[in-house]
Amino acid sequence: RCLPFSRKAMVDYHRYRCRRPTPALLSLTLVSLIIGSVSVVVISGFVSTPIYNGGIHQLNLRTHQQHLRTTVKMATVPSNGDGKFHFAIDRGGTFTDVHCTLPSGIEVVSKLLSVDPSNYDDAPTEGIRRILDEHDAKGKKHPRGTPVDTSQIGSIRMGTTVATNALLEREGERMGLVISRGFRDLLQIGDQTRSNIFDLTCTSPEVLYEEVVEVEERVMLSEFYDEGRSDEEIAKLEQTEQHAQQEFPECASKTNVTNCWPEAGVGKRITGVTGEKVIPLITPNEEAVRASLQSLADKGIQSLAIVFLHSYVYPEHETMVGKIAKSMNCFSEISLSHEVMSMVKIVPRGHTACAAAYLTPKITQYLAGFTKGFDSGLLTNVRLDFMKSDGGLTPMNDFGGHQAILSGPAGGVVGYAKTSYRPGTEEGAEKPLLVIGFDMGGTSTDVSRYDGTLEHVFETTTAGVSIQAPQLDIHTVAAGGGSRLFLQNGLFVVGPESAKAHPGPVCYRKNGYLAVTDANVVLGRVIPEFFPN
Repeated sequence: RCLPFSRKAMVDYHRYRCRRPTPALLSLTLVSLIIGSVSVVVISGFVSTPIYNGGIHQLNLRTHQQHLRTTVKMATVPSNGDGKFHFAIDRGGTFTDVHCTLPSGIEVVSKLLSVDPSNYDDAPTEGIRRILDEHDAKGKKHPRGTPVDTSQIGSIRMGTTVATNALLEREGERMGLVISRGFRDLLQIGDQTRSNIFDLTCTSPEVLYEEVVEVEERVMLSEFYDEGRSDEEIAKLEQTEQHAQQEFPECASKTNVTNCWPEAGVGKRITGVTGEKVIPLITPNEEAVRASLQSLADKGIQSLAIVFLHSYVYPEHETMVGKIAKSMNCFSEISLSHEVMSMVKIVPRGHTACAAAYLTPKITQYLAGFTKGFDSGLLTNVRLDFMKSDGGLTPMNDFGGHQAILSGPAGGVVGYAKTSYRPGTEEGAEKPLLVIGFDMGGTSTDVSRYDGTLEHVFETTTAGVSIQAPQLDIHTVAAGGGSRLFLQNGLFVVGPESAKAHPGPVCYRKNGYLAVTDANVVLGRVIPEFFPN
């Protein structure tokens, strides 16, 4: 009556015979369900979601008596270690999982709450400290509260859902949009794409910025305007600009551009970054820009996205405004659209720049908290990489908010692609085993697939925000074990807010919030005596 594991299961099925469902006590619980030629891999990042005997039999990799904080030895036969500790960390919104290859080659895994202010400041740092303290060959102690000694650490690789959860729950930095005059509503209008063209209740997606300021600037491409004109005519147009500046100084200083809108084609030809020639018709006025930015700072805006119409070919205007904003020392993050994603289309470029400005401060804040827990050798002697949304690794200094939206889920896709996929035979006698990934954590759930190649997309919509950046094809929804429960207008509502690791659901007994986990406890789907404590 219970469906056993596939023939590749590493553990004798009789050790895990049919019994009452119990929650997973390890964040990475792999369950293989063979349905034809498709393997479903369930990666559970939250401890409160059991899997029933009706369809999938669950494998618990740890005994119920083991404490949540203890380290699990995953490999008993040491491989060829290099004498260093190598860490791979998944920092989720609720739990953090630390995998370590010890100097001897043995692999161990540790699990802890992502937020536990009464015990530690940063979960990945604490996870690394615990493993070093337990497995240091020299017996050296690494007490909590002191910088972690990095002399024995070879590398640290980390994936994090900090940006994902901040976007889903709209908890990013307060930000403002700086855009070319006349286009203040462009990103809100968007491209009129409807997910369901027959949905009469379709609502426009939310924007991430709170305030908008417009900047007088304009650039035009000279290619079509100069077509058919002689060099003498073009030189006369460039001289006309100099004559106008001498005749009408108020126009030259751009202080009254309303009455001095330049004539098309009049101005010096400049070669842009794409090799195309452009004509800067209006250059931003520094005093006007500074006054507009000060108005944003006075409203508490600390992050900016600067998006100009033709910055993909002529970025000087964005750079100029960015330098002015930086000199004011009022803004912690300044995202220039040509640096974030240099592309022609201003709408996806603008949305991506807004995502970077909205999420990068959260990433920067998290990285600062992580690095302060180590000695100075972390940034000089240890290779520190972070997982990007496209499944690749990048150094800490290049890790931006728009690259981190699927940082955590991307690691899960790469992991099950390496461990669960089985290619078919060349003769066709055996078909390939395709894989569907279902990654349910405390805050979000991610679904993906793998058929032998990693599928990438270059424009995605996550939590109603369009992002123009290479990403693995992962679908994310704000539903997890920690999703909060509400009663609104007589209706039951789930999420998208999460109880998180602290204070957590009510059953954590930390004065937390009512969440999906609590519903599972009340319904008997989570057995309290087996729940981690």
